[in-house]
Amino acid sequence: MLQQSTRKEKRIAPVAITVRPGLAGSALAGNRLSRRTPWVVLGGSLLAAFALFGLLAAASGSAFSIPGAVVVGAIAYIVVITILSASVEGRRQAMDRFVTALVSGAFLLAVVPLVSVGITVISNGLARFDGEFFNSSMRNVTGEGGGALHAMVGTLLITLAATVISVPLGLMTSIYLVEYGRGRLAKTITFLVDVMTGIPSIVAGLFAYALFALFFGPGVRMGIVGAVALSVLMIPVVVRSSEEMLRLVPNELREAAYALGVPKWRTILKVVLPTSIAGITTGVMLAVARVIGETAPLLITAGFTASMNYNLFQDRMQSLPVYVYTQFMNQGNPAFAFIDRAWAAALVLILIVMALNLLARLVARWFSPKTGR
Repeated sequence: MLQQSTRKEKRIAPVAITVRPGLAGSALAGNRLSRRTPWVVLGGSLLAAFALFGLLAAASGSAFSIPGAVVVGAIAYIVVITILSASVEGRRQAMDRFVTALVSGAFLLAVVPLVSVGITVISNGLARFDGEFFNSSMRNVTGEGGGALHAMVGTLLITLAATVISVPLGLMTSIYLVEYGRGRLAKTITFLVDVMTGIPSIVAGLFAYALFALFFGPGVRMGIVGAVALSVLMIPVVVRSSEEMLRLVPNELREAAYALGVPKWRTILKVVLPTSIAGITTGVMLAVARVIGETAPLLITAGFTASMNYNLFQDRMQSLPVYVYTQFMNQGNPAFAFIDRAWAAALVLILIVMALNLLARLVARWFSPKTGR
């Protein structure tokens, strides 16, 4: 009986499943717009917006507004592509295209001021981007000619001194907070660093001026005073950036060093810092870029002069931000000469910041730990 039952096979007749043509694709994969459709919609929206603004400008006799046409065209594109996607692709894909259009528009809106500033500074600054501007100062110059060599030297010296003051203090503070700091003292230091991050630059300048006025008397103007003012602004940035980079170092590296009997200070010096040197360098360069364009604290502490000064501890010292301010505010005859020098100094300042950022990337690439064998 058992053998007979096992020999019996139950055959099930195959069931035919019919799928309507075109239904499987829309149910499983969904219909999709072609890759050219968004670009065609964008071009049509912009073309329609430009035509509309052109007709309005011709009818009213006013000037044609390119920004207004672009904004209206972008809004029209978002509306049209969302409705079209919802009717063809479905609600989820339409929402995805809607958010993508918003994010792309926000990115372009953020890039527009940057590109505009760059084009404006380059177009106006090239008028005095010559050899005389880089190898002469403003001593005995009342009209055309002159240069900003003294301001460039002053900016480099003041920023270098501020970096020398800020980086050791900020780095050691971040090491204490990450490796040693516990309890109420560490929380207090973290709170004070957060407060210092948001203080106005003019307050830092007044603090440095008041500090040195106690020792040298009222009216003191020196490059080192400006360096101290900038260091007050740099230290919290260095602390916060270095602290975050040190916290990213895996604890396994520290534990491996401790297991080999390496003391804690040597572990920090040989393991933790080399692992995070790339991020720390980037944070330091960001701090330098944060303060190199400050005008108010340097105007109070270092003052301005038309002559060269290589001594941080004696007399006034010119800097590029203050040079731009004084050239624009104290225009003489002819006025275009002062404005051209101001634009050229602004272009030099931007180029210095770009060079510092490129240097930071190279340093981070050279000194970052190698992952390959």
